Amino acid sequence: MHWTNAAAMLAMISSGLGIYNDSVIFKGLHFPGFIAIGGWAAEHLLWHFAAMWLLVANGSFYLIYGLVSGRFRERLLPIRVREVIATVRDTLRFKIAHEDLTIYNAVQKLLYIVVILAGIAQVVSGLAIWKPIQFSGLAGLLGGFQGARLVHFTGMAVIVGFVIVHVALALLVPRTLLAMVTGGPVLRDGARR
Repeated sequence: MHWTNAAAMLAMISSGLGIYNDSVIFKGLHFPGFIAIGGWAAEHLLWHFAAMWLLVANGSFYLIYGLVSGRFRERLLPIRVREVIATVRDTLRFKIAHEDLTIYNAVQKLLYIVVILAGIAQVVSGLAIWKPIQFSGLAGLLGGFQGARLVHFTGMAVIVGFVIVHVALALLVPRTLLAMVTGGPVLRDGARR
């Protein structure tokens, strides 16, 4: 699910930047055309919708699995403020101890919760943008069509920020890269987690 979400997100972000360029929100902010999938507005939308269905299906399975199995509760809770502060302090000093890859530190827990919520916000705001008449009540809750676009753009920025931090920290602790590629660390009993 991790790599499917990553591929779908990459396609959605890239095509979304093309969609953004077709109708900018912030005057003067444009993205280079070479990073956008598709050559013009309709192609950007086609790529976006194709990746959207993959992301929604895979993301839904991920959320259902995480909730039903108790994985979210086990891995992401509790989060304590003092632990977040200590982890940030240690990370800024490049003291990144990650002996047990099956246990997330406080910042990882917080970031995973934030990116899950941002993903949900992307789906909700995306629906309001895609069908603003049919979902007019939803669009209204988000401040109208342009408000929904702003929420969608902000959610994308949060996800891009998460990806940058996620990749940077994985590079600082290279053992995590192997675990991400192979499906998780091997535990003492030989099982994967």
